[in-house]
Amino acid sequence: MIVNQWVPAAHVGDAIGDHAFAMRDVCRDLGHDSEIFALTIDDDLRDEVLPWSDRASRDGEVTILHYALPSPMTAALAVVPGARVLHYHNVTPARFFAPFDLGIARIAAIGRQELGSLAGRVDLALGVSDFNRRELESLGFNPTGVLPIVVNTERLTEAPPVPSIEHVLQDGLANILFVGRIAPNKEIEDHIRLAEHYKRYVDAYYRFIFVGRYDAVPRYHDAIRALIQQYQMLPERFWFTGPVPDAELAAYYRNAHAYVSLSEHEGFCVPLVEAMAMDVPILAYAEAAVPETLGGAGVSFAPKDLELAAELLGSLVYDEPLRQGVIAGQRERLEAFSRDRLEAQIEAILDQVA
Repeated sequence: MIVNQWVPAAHVGDAIGDHAFAMRDVCRDLGHDSEIFALTIDDDLRDEVLPWSDRASRDGEVTILHYALPSPMTAALAVVPGARVLHYHNVTPARFFAPFDLGIARIAAIGRQELGSLAGRVDLALGVSDFNRRELESLGFNPTGVLPIVVNTERLTEAPPVPSIEHVLQDGLANILFVGRIAPNKEIEDHIRLAEHYKRYVDAYYRFIFVGRYDAVPRYHDAIRALIQQYQMLPERFWFTGPVPDAELAAYYRNAHAYVSLSEHEGFCVPLVEAMAMDVPILAYAEAAVPETLGGAGVSFAPKDLELAAELLGSLVYDEPLRQGVIAGQRERLEAFSRDRLEAQIEAILDQVA
């Protein structure tokens, strides 16, 4: 069987792209012909990904569109021959972006409209979480299902040390990590407010590290910097690294005392799985798909009481029995995202639509 995957943009290190590569490898292991096609392709991936303009992109007996943004692929999927599968990775609601960038807000709104246009025109609609699946169902998709993101954690667990970074991180400060874009739905401002509570009531020896793009929504990043200044906090205690290679990302995880997620909209949240794999205890606001991804692991809280969160964070950093118990629970939860389990799910999905 020919199983084609469509990804609007193929970027090195992108979670959707990594997931598509893993699915391709599983399909090939099951004896199927499988390729990935994209509209834009990073130079380093041109040997792995084919241009969507290639006629072979329409020859799949099963075609899977990984959906996270509007593109010409949406309308094309509705008429492509063979079985059609939508794999929905989430579109952040426009309301988060509107105060900072109307252009991005407009794209987000269009993305959600385009998503709805595929209802009734695909054979199966999958969410990367049940949170996403329920959104698909509300838009009229049927049948629906769940296929979590395949996270390549080995690129972190087997990464070599980076002494230049690790030496600095081992200076006695508690390293509090966040990984992801500096974007409004991530509620980075709440990380700054959490730091203020942590400094005031728990411990002054801290460092908050944000690994990921900070130029996606410049006005939002500027607002975060202004908030740090408003609270008269030491700017050197807040690191915004930008995107980093896997070895450096692994170094930040290895030296993190805790991972914090205060996001208010996540369709899955890959860094939670990465933190589990790297034995970093997680503190997370229980919203959107975050509780589902954690599956009872880590430490989660709701409503968003940041004074309470600061106390919980201090316990994760300094209470060693609690810390080790949380890490043990995360290791157990990590098994839910094992490759063997996901291979069985992918095989069942292909059998369903073939």
